[in-house]
Amino acid sequence: MTERPDGKARGGSYRHTPPWERHSPDATTAGAGPSPLTGGPTSTSTSPTGPGPDGESDGGFPGYTPPTAFPGYQPPGANPYAAEGDFPSYGAVSADEPPKAIAGEQEGDFVCPTCGDAVEPWEGFCESCGQVMTPQAPMPKAPTTAPQDPTDEEGSIATRVSGRRGPTVRRHPCTECGGEVGEDNYCQVCGAKGPDPRDHYRELPAEWVAGVCDRGVRHHRNEDAMAIAADEAPGSRAVLVVCDGVSTAEDSDVASLAAARTARGVLVARRPSAMGLRGAQVAALRKALTEAAEQANEAVITKTRERSHNASSCTFVAAVVEGNDIVFGNVGDSRAYWIDDRSGASKLLTTDDSVAQSRIAMGIDRETAENGPQAHAITKWLGRDSPDSVPTIDTMTVPGPGWLLVCSDGLWNYASEAEELAALITEAIERNPGNRRARTLAVSLTRWARMKGGKDNITVALARFDPGTESDPADATADRHNGSSASDTTSQE
Repeated sequence: MTERPDGKARGGSYRHTPPWERHSPDATTAGAGPSPLTGGPTSTSTSPTGPGPDGESDGGFPGYTPPTAFPGYQPPGANPYAAEGDFPSYGAVSADEPPKAIAGEQEGDFVCPTCGDAVEPWEGFCESCGQVMTPQAPMPKAPTTAPQDPTDEEGSIATRVSGRRGPTVRRHPCTECGGEVGEDNYCQVCGAKGPDPRDHYRELPAEWVAGVCDRGVRHHRNEDAMAIAADEAPGSRAVLVVCDGVSTAEDSDVASLAAARTARGVLVARRPSAMGLRGAQVAALRKALTEAAEQANEAVITKTRERSHNASSCTFVAAVVEGNDIVFGNVGDSRAYWIDDRSGASKLLTTDDSVAQSRIAMGIDRETAENGPQAHAITKWLGRDSPDSVPTIDTMTVPGPGWLLVCSDGLWNYASEAEELAALITEAIERNPGNRRARTLAVSLTRWARMKGGKDNITVALARFDPGTESDPADATADRHNGSSASDTTSQE
């Protein structure tokens, strides 16, 4: 899909000249007579004088009649409308003194040449009419302001953060000129559209659960969405939801965000009773996950346009952690993995609804199937035209230390097998011990996918399990290495 650029390019400039500098020298020549309108000076050489071609004087042309002969003639300097009150009376202006400045006008001001509104000397366009201009001075350094919250409930482009910390946003400078990006997400210097907060955001509801959602390298917008929640105690309870908008559908970014938020809300609310039996709790979670997918599908239909050439749609994958139990389900090809700390014990939990998976079921090896024609064509999805939006649900018991990974194909495109991802995570932790934390590992995996090409949007949501142990404070160098901090919950990069 394409998007028309929305921004203003640089162009010409216009410097305001004080009013008295605009007068032509001819208007104040010596011997000038009074102006008919203002009573001020005017040139004495505006009409022909002397003998004309027939030798006559008084204008030099045959039939010339002096103006005094006409009825109602007013001599120069008089205001013929003053008596009638149609127009104000203008006073005379001396040739030796400039006229008074217009209200609010000062010498050296910059104004728009199109609409006349005042502009700052560092601005690249007029705020009133959009006229492009060339900045005439560097923009003053902006004061530090409190971070803005892009996670409002209605119509937000960033996922609402759930957890103990409030959201924070790092507003990056303009990618075109380096200027300050305003609250309206446009550069205040050149007018270019600023980075979209949806392009890269993070969620950290608890230290053991975190996620990153990133636009990637090749796509012009982020059609992935993520919504996660967690209790404070490690390994207690968490909800991880990832949706991937179908790129060939309209408003797929809206569809994915609506689905992810709605599903998380259902799964957080449908918390099983702590007094129930384990089997009953798992059954309740399976029912809640089915309901979450159903309501997510309704949200996609409600939040997107009814009439469209290609109905909005998205994939869906969710996992709910309840102590040692994990209930997971999916529609489409977004996935959930168990990444075990033990070598050879990792596994893919979900089964894709895709053409590639159909080929695998027929005996074709995974690598060949996932790289063949229409490999990423999905056979189930959420949306108005979905033939089947019921998720495939399963459960597992946490076997020991490891990671629950929920992701979009932007990550598994480059490492589809569970053991490939396990090796990648092991290498990341060996390279930087701080990656033992969920938030830094999520950033590391996202950056790895971008370095591999970033051909799709990338979403990584993680939950860390260390049964019987307290969470280990990781080396602070991880934050410096990965560009995250302990206070990050939602941030733009």
